[in-house]
Amino acid sequence: MFILLSRGVRIPPRDYRANEQIRIPQVRVIDEEGTQLGVMPTRDALDIADSRGYDLVEVAPGARPPVCKLMDFGKFKYEATRKEREARKARRARPTNELREVRMKTRIGEHDRLAKTRLVKRLLGQGSKVKVSVMFRGRENEHPEIGMALLRKVAEALVDEAGLESAPRFESRRMLSMVLAPSGGPAAGDQRADRQPERVRA
Repeated sequence: MFILLSRGVRIPPRDYRANEQIRIPQVRVIDEEGTQLGVMPTRDALDIADSRGYDLVEVAPGARPPVCKLMDFGKFKYEATRKEREARKARRARPTNELREVRMKTRIGEHDRLAKTRLVKRLLGQGSKVKVSVMFRGRENEHPEIGMALLRKVAEALVDEAGLESAPRFESRRMLSMVLAPSGGPAAGDQRADRQPERVRA
């Protein structure tokens, strides 16, 4: 939830100062309808807010003078918290068949490789296709068998959770990748897997 000032400036929810917490001598006031009432002593602004049954909330403390708005502050904070909670849920609820990417280096340690494999498994469990990539640095690209072995280990560890949609192949001299799809998912070659993948960090 945002407060929209008259000039179109969007202020994200945060801990605003309200009512008697506002100790600046003068403020610029916006009423509950978004109409600018002008600059006035803070005491007068508080009296106006009280007479209309609203709180006086400082929404732009960095302005000179600070900008305050008349609003139901309790309702605003409740709505802001609810909308932030819904936004977090929406970010977690990703569509199925989304292509995600997990990257590894050729010199990855066994512990990190297992952690990456668990991450791939979790993404597959969420219904996403996963592009598993191995990055080569310097002369490492002279030994593609290292990258192939890494991808093979990941695929073998996930044989019960995933099918190989795209076999390991070089996208460039420095990147070898394969695409895994959840078992029982769409047939190989689904064009949605060709979208730019979202990279995931462990």
